[in-house]
Amino acid sequence: MLDKQIHIQNKVIGKGAPCFIAAEIGINHNGDMNLAKEMIKAAKEAGADGVKFQNYYTEDFILDKNLTYEYISEGKKVVETQYEMFKRYELSSTQLKELKSYCDEMGVVFFSTPTSERGIKDLQEINTPLFKNGSDFLVNLELIEQFAKTKAPLVISTGMATLAEIDDAVRAFEKAGGNELIILHCISSYPAPAEDVHLNKIPTLESVFNYPIGFSDHTDGIVAALGAVALGACFIEKHFTTDKKLAGPDQHFSSDPKELKELVDAVRILEKSLGTSKITPTQKEEYGRENFRLSCVAKTNLEKGHILKREDISFSRPANGLAPKFIQDLIGKSLNKSLSVSEPILFTHIA
Repeated sequence: MLDKQIHIQNKVIGKGAPCFIAAEIGINHNGDMNLAKEMIKAAKEAGADGVKFQNYYTEDFILDKNLTYEYISEGKKVVETQYEMFKRYELSSTQLKELKSYCDEMGVVFFSTPTSERGIKDLQEINTPLFKNGSDFLVNLELIEQFAKTKAPLVISTGMATLAEIDDAVRAFEKAGGNELIILHCISSYPAPAEDVHLNKIPTLESVFNYPIGFSDHTDGIVAALGAVALGACFIEKHFTTDKKLAGPDQHFSSDPKELKELVDAVRILEKSLGTSKITPTQKEEYGRENFRLSCVAKTNLEKGHILKREDISFSRPANGLAPKFIQDLIGKSLNKSLSVSEPILFTHIA
């Protein structure tokens, strides 16, 4: 069984540890530092263990400034160039430092998704404890090698990927010296419809890779995330906003504080419910075994010397006599003492 664990500040990620729940603020801050801090605070209050931002440089991945993107914002369809949209949400190194400091103050893990070696260095300079590589950059093996060289734990999302592509990324990370990796099952659709989620990929990833497996959830609601935890996910990432009606491409499908709290609370209950795989009665079930299970008892008053027949024996609570499976061992036997109705029949009662 996979037992590798990763320590991030005062958190442990892996089998046997509480599921790490990250609020993906991403670009939902809209470039407003006050809003970003409000989101951090709200995520912490909802029970999130970490918050994630994106500290990309737009030029790292968009050279054609005419590429457009269509999305829903404030209930309306918006079409604009990808360059203009992403440029609007860039975070400077100074802003990153301020956000990291605020996360430290709030007691929540800060991490982020850079898109180049320059972005990685920005995070290193502020002692970021955890890095994230997005699904779109899974095939950028050079960047994954740069992550590995930092020796910091890395989270990789696997949206749009084949198993071979994930294996390429994992091997590149390991070859460059990395050894602390968290792999997230992900569907790169916003929002992702239920029929596309395929949570059964989580056990597959766990069987192939010796690393903690999680789920980057782009669905509406909390059902998929709960299913992921039930299937073994130990890291959940969920887009987060303080208000779904805010402007921006990701706001409408993000969780708000109420929904995130519902998710956190439900995961914690689910974790308790999953318990152990060992098939044995629980401590509290022992009372039921003694009081609610059935025994072989005398159906009527029976005299000493009576030869027991099937119609002489009934099954009744409590379980202070022989279990019903022993009835064939009693039939045809002679009693060495008289029994009253409902009195348990024991082997010591047989002549």
